[in-house]
Amino acid sequence: MDSSAPLPARARGPQPVEIALLASVFVVAACGLVYELSAAALSSYLLGDSVLQFSTIIGTYLFAMGLGSWLSRYLDRQLPAHFLRIELMVALVGGSLPALLFLANAYLPGAFRLLLYGLVLAVGTLVGLEIPLVMRILRRDVVLKELVSQVLTFDYLGALAVSIAFPLLLVPQLGMIRTGLLFGLMNAAVAVWALWLFRHELRRLGAHALACGLTLAVLGAGFVFANQITSVAEDKFYQDKIVFSATSPYQRIVVTRGLLGHRLFLNGNLQFAERDEYRYHEALVHPVMAAQGAPKKVAVLGGGDGMAVREILKYPSVEEVTLVELDPNMTKLFTEHETLAALNGHSLSSPKVKIVNTDAFQWLQQPGDMFDVIVVDFPDPTNFALGKLYTNSFYALLDKRLSASGYAVIQTTSPLIARKSFWTVATTIESVGLTATPYHVHVPSFGEWGYIIASRRPYRFPDTLPPGLRFLSPQTLPLMFDFPLDMARVPTEVNRLSNQVLVTTYEQEWGRVVAH
Repeated sequence: MDSSAPLPARARGPQPVEIALLASVFVVAACGLVYELSAAALSSYLLGDSVLQFSTIIGTYLFAMGLGSWLSRYLDRQLPAHFLRIELMVALVGGSLPALLFLANAYLPGAFRLLLYGLVLAVGTLVGLEIPLVMRILRRDVVLKELVSQVLTFDYLGALAVSIAFPLLLVPQLGMIRTGLLFGLMNAAVAVWALWLFRHELRRLGAHALACGLTLAVLGAGFVFANQITSVAEDKFYQDKIVFSATSPYQRIVVTRGLLGHRLFLNGNLQFAERDEYRYHEALVHPVMAAQGAPKKVAVLGGGDGMAVREILKYPSVEEVTLVELDPNMTKLFTEHETLAALNGHSLSSPKVKIVNTDAFQWLQQPGDMFDVIVVDFPDPTNFALGKLYTNSFYALLDKRLSASGYAVIQTTSPLIARKSFWTVATTIESVGLTATPYHVHVPSFGEWGYIIASRRPYRFPDTLPPGLRFLSPQTLPLMFDFPLDMARVPTEVNRLSNQVLVTTYEQEWGRVVAH
């Protein structure tokens, strides 16, 4: 046998070019998934209904990848050059995607959806071109069976790594804009690596090197000035000066300060305004606390800003308050930030308060204490993750933790703007055997706002309220339980985990307001 004959491809050890390209596949897959997740997360933040947004974004992205794979057949010559150019385009478009969407939401809200899906189509098509080109470049030296196995293995490993890191590490530590730009830089680094690997095959090497340098410079500058980009977008969107902002694995938290004082926004939705939050929180807490008589053990589900806890602590009989808040960033912010902690009277630092950072649904499923009063202060059901907290399954769990003489109160959106949504919650509470007692109040920052008391015994009006309240009095409290004709009850379905009709109804009712 001639010892100088070349070994079959499967008998050779891996070559440096093969290792580099397979490593590139890992990076390419990771970057592509980051862009997909960024678009889906931002659309759910800004448009609501996370299931719908994730479904349509992922579907559009996968379709675009298929389109890109189909188009790759038309790239015949100079495959390394095509691969390099595509990497640079993916780096620029994908890396800048979160920044562009943030800016569009602030400055061009009417064009946001068009830009969103346009960018997803562009990135998906470019990513769809990448893997077929890598496989065709590697095919020159690797047999097909091993080639497909190796490429798909590294592709899936890259996707796995990012799917874990994106919500747990990348977004909490870097924020959405910097995460996108970081992975854009990684795509650009793959292009630089390809420039070096195929320097002997590339025509116009200097032009390719210049393109790589410019791409790295643009993305690097964006990464350095990411905070300024975020500020430009959010200052326009929120109008007032932003004094605090953070992205947690659960939501975007923004606190502003303006003529109306401090305001808290979660995922762009107003949660309270300093000027009139006392109206909202007094109406939320005192009708049930005072009616119970002498509540000792109280639970607050949601309400990580501590405002409801502040009102609860006005009752001397209270021995323990358990605050169940999913996002530890919220409770930390309103405990440690001096200005914001002052708004809740430093209530979260009270020795009577125990903070539990977990999902309220899961917390209720665990064996635990019974409570005299339970205050449910979740954001409105803008998506299915929140909608589950307004289902009959949730209220059945709530019933098991409520003492026989206890009351629970649920903040329940606007009975004027979202009339059907409001009464859907009442119907759902009644479906588990609890009495639903609705009431409403006018909060200037929100408009007409509604609440529902859930209990096993009929509600009775209290004779007294704690001293020092700014809004409620025993004389005016009964007025809140009277509903005019345009907010009167309408027939509704039960909101179940299996249908989540409330989320759809809520989107329709509030969508009409936004449209006008």
